[in-house]
Amino acid sequence: RYHTMEERANLMNMMKLSIKILIQSALSLGRTLDSDFPPLQQFFVVLEHCLKHGLKVKKTFIGQNKSFFGPLELVEKLCPEASDIATSVKNLPELKTAVGRGRAWLYLALMQKKLADYLKVLLDHKHLLSEFYEPDALMMEEEGAVIVGLLVGLNVIDANLCLKGEDLDSQVGVIDFSLYLKETQDSDGKQDGGITAVLDQKHYVEELNRHLRWDFHLCTVADLQNKIDCLEKTNSKLQEELAAATDRIGSLQEEQQQLKQQNELIRERSEKSVEVTKEDTKVELDTYKQSRQGLDEMYSDVWKQLKEEKKIRLELEKELELQIGMKTEMEIAMKLLEKDTHEKQDTLVALRQQLEEVKAINLQMFHKSQNAECSLQQKTEAISSFEGKTNEMMSSMKQMEERLQQAEKARQAAEERCNKMKQELAGRLDSCRQQMAQLDSKCSTLEKELKSEKEQRQTLQKELHQEKDATALLKTELQQMEGLKKELKKLQDEKQQLKKVREEQEQALQEMGLHLSQSKLKMEDIKEVNKALKGHTWLKDDEATHCKQCRKEFSISRRKHHCRNCGDIFCSTCSSNELALPSYPKPVRVCDNCHTLLLQQCSSNSS
Repeated sequence: RYHTMEERANLMNMMKLSIKILIQSALSLGRTLDSDFPPLQQFFVVLEHCLKHGLKVKKTFIGQNKSFFGPLELVEKLCPEASDIATSVKNLPELKTAVGRGRAWLYLALMQKKLADYLKVLLDHKHLLSEFYEPDALMMEEEGAVIVGLLVGLNVIDANLCLKGEDLDSQVGVIDFSLYLKETQDSDGKQDGGITAVLDQKHYVEELNRHLRWDFHLCTVADLQNKIDCLEKTNSKLQEELAAATDRIGSLQEEQQQLKQQNELIRERSEKSVEVTKEDTKVELDTYKQSRQGLDEMYSDVWKQLKEEKKIRLELEKELELQIGMKTEMEIAMKLLEKDTHEKQDTLVALRQQLEEVKAINLQMFHKSQNAECSLQQKTEAISSFEGKTNEMMSSMKQMEERLQQAEKARQAAEERCNKMKQELAGRLDSCRQQMAQLDSKCSTLEKELKSEKEQRQTLQKELHQEKDATALLKTELQQMEGLKKELKKLQDEKQQLKKVREEQEQALQEMGLHLSQSKLKMEDIKEVNKALKGHTWLKDDEATHCKQCRKEFSISRRKHHCRNCGDIFCSTCSSNELALPSYPKPVRVCDNCHTLLLQQCSSNSS
């Protein structure tokens, strides 16, 4: 049961880390996630391990079956909204295993952003889950509710996942701890501290055994032999523990070799994919350059045609302006002719009035000639002069009428010319409009081609950015590989150090047998040391908050240090001395009180 509790705690911590890394990486990218995104793959692997924890094994005709797709099928009955997911998973023809169906179900639930809701519905009906899970499984305990609460944060992410049956069936759920190295650097430091604490406790136990041996020399020889037997048993146990530790080290080395092989395979695959992507990008860049050159040439030709057509259009506009000016001048000339005709008509009217007045004068003169024959002779001369004037007036009238006829002919000719000019202008305007329409259509087609080129360029830029991101991820993986290599070197160094410690301990055990014969002479001094050391125990780090000597509180700057002689915890100032103890081959840290006592003991022994 304690083992299952540790498994639940470890799975919950892994789930927290995977969700945290997935959300941070997705927000930093700011785009929809694909199925090839490494943090997303690791999230699904951890979630699959959580769902598999504590599953019951079902026996069928084929054999034993242990799949997490069985509990997920209950969601369709409990929540009708999940029926679409179940039908789509069942309709996928490429899926052949229950594990693949379960993974497809999780993918679709994440894309719908309802994964947390569906799992919460399952946890609300634990009496149904008891058919599939053991009582101490993760989904049956409080950790399941905590994980469902963590999954609510994934609603921020947009995912577009590929559902291939072969990939989902054949995918191996292996947790990649390289993604969590950055998050677990602090915890590694704590683990190193725990290892050092265990080693310190071991040395402390050996020191107590040494003191007990010296106490046993006061007793009878039989008691000493019994104690020697006990010590031999403890030594055999320690040797067994050392053998188990060596076995563990060998298993760890095998795991490290497997990890090395996996890392080499991943590195080779990544290098191959990088080479393939580089070749593809080179080919695409060459095609893009060739197409760009052809498009640039087309663009230059079209631009030249546009310039020529613009020049032709400007010339046509100038001709139109000239024709419009001619037309206005013709209209002005017509208006002037009309004014002249109106003036000539006015002059004709005035001449007719003058003729009528002359006729009236002639009648008056006729009447006067009848009345006054005397004045006839005088007025005949006047009449002859008037007749000459009338003849001149008649000739001038005839000339004016001829001029009017000529003016009317000129006006008719001008009107015919105006009509012809209007027809010609209308034809030229229609041709110009047709040419303008053709030019507009050509411009629209060129603009569309330019837009398509811009879109292609943007897509190529996006692909280049994606390839850059992929290369950056591969670089990070290579860096992580280097970190793993460094850790392997550290483990090998630690292994060598442990071997050295084991050899030193064996030498110390051999020397202990020699010191037992000499210990009879030093029993009195050992009694005093035993009296001073009675009641001392190895304090744990959590039990001490202040230094035992100066009573100062421990903090980040004032760290805890064990005295290797008495087992109490002191600060660095109160335990700055070092002495060589019998159970330690090298000088170790000792508090001030133990330092003075041990120096007195050494001085008394030397005297």
